[in-house]
Amino acid sequence: MKFKLFLLAFFFSIFLGAQNNFELVNVKKAVIPFKLINNLIFIPINVNGAELTFMLDTGVAETILFSVENKEVKLQNVEKIKFSGLGGNVSIDGFKSDRNVAKIGKSIINSSMLLFIIVDEKFNISSHIGIPVNGVIGYHFFKDHPISIDYTSKKITIYQDADVFKKKIRKFDELPISIEKDKPYINADVEMTNDKNRSKLLIDLGNSDAIWLFPTLIKDFVYNRPNIDDYLGRGFNGDVYGKRSRIHNFYLGDFKFEKPLTAMPDEYSIQHVNLVKDRKGSVGGEIMRRFSVVFDYTGRKLYLKKNRNFDDPFHFNMSGLDFQQDGLEWQEDRVKIEPKKSSEASNEIPIGNNFQYKFILKPIFSVAGVRKDSPAFQAGLKKDDRVITINGRQTSDMTMEKIMELMRSDEGRSITMVVQRKNNKMTFNFVLEDPIPYQE
Repeated sequence: MKFKLFLLAFFFSIFLGAQNNFELVNVKKAVIPFKLINNLIFIPINVNGAELTFMLDTGVAETILFSVENKEVKLQNVEKIKFSGLGGNVSIDGFKSDRNVAKIGKSIINSSMLLFIIVDEKFNISSHIGIPVNGVIGYHFFKDHPISIDYTSKKITIYQDADVFKKKIRKFDELPISIEKDKPYINADVEMTNDKNRSKLLIDLGNSDAIWLFPTLIKDFVYNRPNIDDYLGRGFNGDVYGKRSRIHNFYLGDFKFEKPLTAMPDEYSIQHVNLVKDRKGSVGGEIMRRFSVVFDYTGRKLYLKKNRNFDDPFHFNMSGLDFQQDGLEWQEDRVKIEPKKSSEASNEIPIGNNFQYKFILKPIFSVAGVRKDSPAFQAGLKKDDRVITINGRQTSDMTMEKIMELMRSDEGRSITMVVQRKNNKMTFNFVLEDPIPYQE
């Protein structure tokens, strides 16, 4: 599975009214550091005393817990429910739990958090992220206060004081948004080839792609060429498939993006999604990371300011490989012991120079899938191959993010991979190639 393209698009068949508010205690603003992995944002939240990691996702209405790893989380008032959403099947079983206590740092508290729990073990994104991820949080994080996201400093700021907030947004571009079914929508211009088409898009921070378009909902839609059939991600009801291509231009307010990558899910994958009126697709993290972003749900505004990422090219995973992390294993590391020195400053003499060994936990990576006709497919790589080295570097010393950065780095780059297939070590060579360059 291509982690860069991993999608969590959750849609609920139920909507419950509860307080479920995050409150700032005795501060005008509060700052939360976050981890940014392949355009997705991860924040720490303490739930009933357990330290958990949640993905921040404006594309979800409710807060979802789907994995607690080995942590013990005591949940309140649990009852069984069903979920429905993106993917081919109709629904999956789950639970809801209300009146939980959530804390972010010392000054952000939700004393009545409502949680939805997915018990299906297949619905666990940690192996594709490279860090333990316990759930996702959306509307209830954003609904009561303006939220600023600084993608370069990796800090989120929640504002309680109106004057401090107004000072923050003075040099930002202001765009109107609507909040429908607890999710933010914006009107943007999509230019497939030459003509601009005004399109209503979900602002979806849980989608790491740049743009999603729904062909079945767009009149006279024609796929740009070249395009490829691809796996797009996973929703509540299963895997999502469709096509990938590039469009000519994308316009968000006065901001213009040239030849952005675009994903287009097939009709089967969205057949059970309850879409809002006139929605044509989504704008995701690959666009939003190019700005400092401020969401103001109560004022129905989005504020944008270019950051240093704005002019980055839209890179694609050109290898055709999906990776997953298969847990951790103990490995032996050789560590040099620094020479000891005598206590006399004028006469320092090394009295030892040797090595010792220690065991540390390191990640294991494998191939989760290979796109047909991709460079890796043609080279002979297969699903379940355990990846030992990439271009001479041990993958146990890498992260998922570093591996994916390499796979979408530069067209024409040579990749050498050593893998273990059953009991055999095998070496494969291929060259990164963009399968969907924009063509006039």
